[in-house]
Amino acid sequence: MRNKPTAAELTILRTLWALGPSTVRQVHDAREETATGYTTTLKLLQIMADKGLVRRNESQRAHVYEARLPREKTQAQLVRDLVDSVFGGSASRLVVHALAAKPSSPAERQEIRRLLDAMEEKRR
Repeated sequence: MRNKPTAAELTILRTLWALGPSTVRQVHDAREETATGYTTTLKLLQIMADKGLVRRNESQRAHVYEARLPREKTQAQLVRDLVDSVFGGSASRLVVHALAAKPSSPAERQEIRRLLDAMEEKRR
């Protein structure tokens, strides 16, 4: 990903993915961590627009921002970058570390098994 989002930018992206196109006020009010001020949210959104992470619609009095890419596409690119930079390109090492770091629920393990089975079927 050319312009990776910072942790604060990811928080805003999660908010935009949940709400859809939103004003600065809507994003600020909905943010998970509200310790930052409105002007900080505004500045982050302006930086994110410059980085190409969000689009800004200036046709109304209050500018409306929306995530440029869908959540799944952003997540996939961030995971690819993580696998390459931290795990030397090894997806299996990422999975082993992820499962060891945080316990998964039975439903999550079932979904992982289903995905692995589907990948195996696809390769046959």
